[in-house]
Amino acid sequence: MTVHFSLGSNVGDRKENLHRAIAALGDVGVRVTRVSSFYETEPVDFLEQAWFLNCAVEGETEVPAPELLRALRRIELRMGSKKLVAKGPRLIDMDILFYGLETIDTPELKVPHPRMHLRRFVLVPLAEIAPEAMHASLNRTVQQLLEETPDRSMARRIE
Repeated sequence: MTVHFSLGSNVGDRKENLHRAIAALGDVGVRVTRVSSFYETEPVDFLEQAWFLNCAVEGETEVPAPELLRALRRIELRMGSKKLVAKGPRLIDMDILFYGLETIDTPELKVPHPRMHLRRFVLVPLAEIAPEAMHASLNRTVQQLLEETPDRSMARRIE
């Protein structure tokens, strides 16, 4: 199954946090196949915090989606991430964007990610590695979602 993730960090060594989280995916049954550039992005929703580094990751896995979500939360905890404020600062945040073409709607997990089409910090990196990936419920490609998003927040690629 092809799976797409969004990763973000705005606490500590943001670049190192992303690298560690990407490496940890291999330990939980994800074979990473593509990683976007890193993008510095301005915070949305909760604005009084440092800018984020975000990236998108594509991988292959046989791990069922609910189990994969639990594995991501364990990686976040092991790395020391604490979500003290909703939408607030975090050492690492890992979200499942797409799990193949599946639609999942449980209290714990919603896939495709329910707000991804409203977030440039998700769409810009994802469009770099998977512009033709299809959003199962909106029936739009990632590239189309990026072109149509009302979000005008900054997302600039870093070297």
